[in-house]
Amino acid sequence: MIKVNKEANFKRKCSNKMERKYLYILIMLFSAHSIIAQVTFKTTVSKTTLGLNERLRIEFSIDRQGADDFTPPNFNNFKVLAGPSQSSSFSSIQGKTAYKLTYTYIIQPSVKGTFTIPSASITYKGQIIKTNTVRIVVTEAIEIPKDPNDPRYLASQNIHLVAEVSNTSPYVGESISVVYKLFVNINKVNVQNTREVTSPSFSGFWNQGIDVKKWVARNGTYGGSPHRYVIVKKTVLIPHKAGKLVIDPMEMEITAGVPIGRRDFFGNMLMNDVSFTTTSGKKTIRVKALPLNNKPFNFTGAVGDFNFTVTPTKTQLSANESSQIKVEIEGKGNLKLVKLPGIETPKGLEIYEPEHKEKIVTTLGGLKGKIYDQYAIVPQFRGKFKIPGVSFAYFNPKDEKYHIISTEPIILHALSGRSNPDEAEDSFTTNKKNVVGNESDIRYIHSKTSLISKASGEDFYGSDLYYLLLILPLLSIPLGIFIGKKKKQRDGDIIGNKRRKADRLARKFLSQAKKQLGKKEAFYVALEKALHNYLKAKLLVETSDISKERIAEILQNKKVDEATINAFKTVLDNCDYARYTPSTDVMMQQEYDKAKEVITKIDKQL
Repeated sequence: MIKVNKEANFKRKCSNKMERKYLYILIMLFSAHSIIAQVTFKTTVSKTTLGLNERLRIEFSIDRQGADDFTPPNFNNFKVLAGPSQSSSFSSIQGKTAYKLTYTYIIQPSVKGTFTIPSASITYKGQIIKTNTVRIVVTEAIEIPKDPNDPRYLASQNIHLVAEVSNTSPYVGESISVVYKLFVNINKVNVQNTREVTSPSFSGFWNQGIDVKKWVARNGTYGGSPHRYVIVKKTVLIPHKAGKLVIDPMEMEITAGVPIGRRDFFGNMLMNDVSFTTTSGKKTIRVKALPLNNKPFNFTGAVGDFNFTVTPTKTQLSANESSQIKVEIEGKGNLKLVKLPGIETPKGLEIYEPEHKEKIVTTLGGLKGKIYDQYAIVPQFRGKFKIPGVSFAYFNPKDEKYHIISTEPIILHALSGRSNPDEAEDSFTTNKKNVVGNESDIRYIHSKTSLISKASGEDFYGSDLYYLLLILPLLSIPLGIFIGKKKKQRDGDIIGNKRRKADRLARKFLSQAKKQLGKKEAFYVALEKALHNYLKAKLLVETSDISKERIAEILQNKKVDEATINAFKTVLDNCDYARYTPSTDVMMQQEYDKAKEVITKIDKQL
């Protein structure tokens, strides 16, 4: 009985300990929850509906000291213009203290729609606390009210970002420039700070910026009134395709001071600082295609005004002594995109890979300077060697004409060294020899002969070969019938015959281009020539003298469908552009396959 009571008392004691333990845990959790519940961490915004061109002030504030590890929300569909700026305040009124820590951002929407800004988070006494979410409605850009007393309106009317384009209608490959200027009416506002928000994009152009090391204020006019301006950005562009190309705008955030009409104690004008975003606006460039009339066969896309020379360092040398031959283009134009022509050497001259060098300066007028390839030539034998002349073709946009510069052949004299073993002799010499008589040269002449009869040999008549040749025509009859049926069946396959004929025609005209696969320049020249020769054969017109639009019109009259015509024009355009843009063997094979396919389609429809 005593033993049972002891066990019961022990169980009651254990139960009481467990209950007290759970009670302590519940008290601690309740206390922590009470502490957290008393903390206020919230998100506030300056407005919940705004236009695309407006800005939003968003604040995250907590009313307790000791909070850290602040993590902002993800501002998707918004651009952060400023922030986070941190501020704190402390006050004590009638024994009651108040504290506030605030993180502030200035953001601007990038697209219109309805968005929810997620919660921000912060750590307080080991616990992570989150703010409320905020719903924002973004509408179309709104017009700034024309209130002469509104500092933001005054700033926007007296500060302008302008993009000045040197030529809005260039040729493909012709250099143009874009200069971005910031105009300010200093009599009404002053600029305190600037920041490039969005850089302009130049899709369809080769581009290179020119460094603006220092902003220099100059006098100018905007809208007929005097302004001061600075050049903030300069870029040189070279279009690499024809058609309408758009230069996307540049955007800048401006912080400006606007006078409020009052002065301070020292007589200085008091300013109201405002921030706004200004844009240069889009610019449309209409790029003209290079003319097809009189286009040289060896034209590779050089556009500008150039000089072309091929010069050797010396023309008289010994065997195994080298001469340097420089192939050089100098002038103004799209030098970065120009491919230098190569030189050909006869047998007996060893030529090494050229050393390529460029000395180019980028100016607002375009690229100036020179590029050259320098070859090392070494004769292997003595003698004279002729290096053929080289020609270079370019298009000058000033006179709108193609020009060809051809150089004279170069004659190299190898004065010493071993002779060429393959060289033919200039003359032949005959050595005279005395005839020495020899009795053994005169043999005995037989006066009698013995004949052997062939009658005992096997007769052809009745032989195996005789019977084989006799049966062979009979065996050829079923073979001829079989071949005839196949030919008749093939002749009846009209669609198949047309396809095979078109494929043969495509291979015929594209055979030269296929041989040049892997050699970019030669391949595209041969491909373009093949397309023109095909049209010349099928349409009986000189396609080199008419435009792509005229070719399209002729094909339309021949009832060729629009998709095939567009595919043909695309291949022609690619031949034009690929000469001065990077290209791989895979890309060349794809262009060859496209050309073969389009020729086959046109031939079937014609």
